[in-house]
Amino acid sequence: MKLIVGLGNPGQKYAQNRHNIGFMALDRIAADHGFAPWRARFQGHLAEGRLGNRRVSLLKPATFMNLSGQSVGEAMRYLRLDPADVTVLHDELDLPPGRLRLKTGGGHAGHNGLRSIHQHIGEGYRRLRIGIGHPGHKDRVAAHVLSDFPKSEDALIDDLLRAISDAAPDLAADEDAAFLNKVALRLNPPRPNAGQPRKDRPQPPTQAETPPETLTDKLRNLASRFR
Repeated sequence: MKLIVGLGNPGQKYAQNRHNIGFMALDRIAADHGFAPWRARFQGHLAEGRLGNRRVSLLKPATFMNLSGQSVGEAMRYLRLDPADVTVLHDELDLPPGRLRLKTGGGHAGHNGLRSIHQHIGEGYRRLRIGIGHPGHKDRVAAHVLSDFPKSEDALIDDLLRAISDAAPDLAADEDAAFLNKVALRLNPPRPNAGQPRKDRPQPPTQAETPPETLTDKLRNLASRFR
């Protein structure tokens, strides 16, 4: 059993905020992989299903961001999981939109949701950091994370969420490198080499080579001139 947690703030007012990218990712995973409907559990909302051959519970805490650890701790203890079985998806200021980092352990870097989780289960859980970009000055951070993504980033964010969902079975299987590789390929598909023709592209017909003229042919042509 794995517990995958998405961080955000509950309520329609916050639904499309940058701070809610963790909720958005879990909603996409649940929809794409046929999870059971969301239900109220563990001071949040829980959906159960499978990713690959792993049983997985998806959790969206309803405690607001700075109390997320209450929900995560309750779920982890009830499901008899260790911190290593928990993966938290959250927004990351220090990464540009469309970029990801995956790590286990470490500090909370001032993130209120992670700070709360540290207090309740320690730091030994895995976290998927999803870039939302930095506003450029610390005084603008609060307004930045509680604002929606601009329309100009809609396509990028949609592609990113689809990529995370497509690769989610690898995330559940602790195949970190495979997960990140699949996300990268989904966002940046390889292009055919410019100097090599694509196999599916029709090529211009080649001209047949003219066979070299033999000595007999030359003598025959010379004799024909004197007839």
